[in-house]
Amino acid sequence: MAIENNNVVALNYKLHTLEADGERAFVEETTTENPLTFLYGVGMMLPKFEENIAELNIGDKTSFTLEPNDAYGEKDDRAVAQLPADMFKETGLPPVGEVLPLQDNEGNQFRAVVVEVTPEAVVADLNHPMAGKTLNFDVEILAVRPATEEELAHGHAHGIDGESGH
Repeated sequence: MAIENNNVVALNYKLHTLEADGERAFVEETTTENPLTFLYGVGMMLPKFEENIAELNIGDKTSFTLEPNDAYGEKDDRAVAQLPADMFKETGLPPVGEVLPLQDNEGNQFRAVVVEVTPEAVVADLNHPMAGKTLNFDVEILAVRPATEEELAHGHAHGIDGESGH
């Protein structure tokens, strides 16, 4: 069965970034025991990621590269927040490099990386960690099936088998 809209897709991937010197830097990978499983065609994944796996079948393998504009965009040097130090009274000031879970006024959750700590404020970079990076994916399709009515109603996959999350 070829991948198309409203299919549940399970796949393995290896992600590398392509560095300025032309080298590939390993970022992460999935395993067959814990694949990436998602509802195809509903906006859960990067559009160019989905475009590169469209029409593939179980067992197919592919490799592709996404430039920053097709992935998480260019890094915005203005996307920083000065968080008052008193926000961290209970937990203590975080170290530089720590990833902070944050939430905006609409309840959207996102992460920011601490780039500076002063007695008055914690400066956090709000860019996506992969912003400005060229991404290289090696992908293997493990499973493709039509989404259930419940999955379509919920807008996400319920696992490879559609029920247990596995």
